[in-house]
Amino acid sequence: MIHISCAFATSLSTPDHVAFAEDLGYHRAWLYDSPALYPDVWASLALAATRTNRIGLGPGVLIPSLRHPMTNAAAIAHLAHLAPGRLAVAIGSGFTGRMTLGQKPLSWKFVRHYVETVQALLRGEAVEWEGALIQMMHPEGFAPPRPITVPMILGVGGAKGAAAAADLADGMFVSGMPPVPVEPGRMCVQLAFGTVLDDNEDPGSARVLAAAGHGAGVALHAMYERGADFSRIPGGSEWVADLERVPAAARHLAVHDRHLIALTERDAKVVNSAMLKQFGLARTRNEWREHLARLESAGITEIAYQPAGPDIPGELQRFAEATR
Repeated sequence: MIHISCAFATSLSTPDHVAFAEDLGYHRAWLYDSPALYPDVWASLALAATRTNRIGLGPGVLIPSLRHPMTNAAAIAHLAHLAPGRLAVAIGSGFTGRMTLGQKPLSWKFVRHYVETVQALLRGEAVEWEGALIQMMHPEGFAPPRPITVPMILGVGGAKGAAAAADLADGMFVSGMPPVPVEPGRMCVQLAFGTVLDDNEDPGSARVLAAAGHGAGVALHAMYERGADFSRIPGGSEWVADLERVPAAARHLAVHDRHLIALTERDAKVVNSAMLKQFGLARTRNEWREHLARLESAGITEIAYQPAGPDIPGELQRFAEATR
């Protein structure tokens, strides 16, 4: 059976939202790691850990360039102590967490080396990084004893990431369909956006756009970063022209403004009910259930639903009731 988890564009209210998600029966809560947009992921996870008892917790996904491997190893150790048996860790090459800083995703060669280093540290080994030996030297009372074992998955979008996940991790974290077949016994977590429509609700209503528009907005951002053709999207050429009036040196700030939080004024001119339906962001209860059945048959083991808009608890409750 596919697990129903949640994900959050981490905010100051996220620890409270995670506690509410636990009450609703969600399997796990993943928190985003994009410090140009969101508060610190480890501090937020620690607060969530102290307010919950059962729900799984994890960063999804950590961006290696944001922290020294020792920093993340120490943070993993601390959260494993705060929430024993509940931590999972996802690491990736970077999308929002890199592009909001004007950088491209990291090479998978670098990500592999980083993941191997963090794993070696958690085993208690001495390992070389930047030309020097490093090791978790925490005595008793300063971190759990090594080895520290937590499930680790990699955020992947293509063959190189999938190969790294197969070699180094317990599975994959994906935003679309997995790039390779999911092997039995492996984790495959799919990130999902959108909202659950009420009976006869207009998919272009203000509530739906506020709750699900962020999913269409991030699709526009990703398309632009990849050099996609916007001419077939109604209003797309105007969206690009408006964006490119922003000086090139600051354009990445404009592209990713409100990323996975809400629609910007520019995005709202393009995102409409037809786009929400096309991207599967506005579904009825039955449509969501049918969608989950398709995902499960494709090997997805867990869906991480990210609510948005002014009523995140309400969106969590809608999704939980629809997928229960």
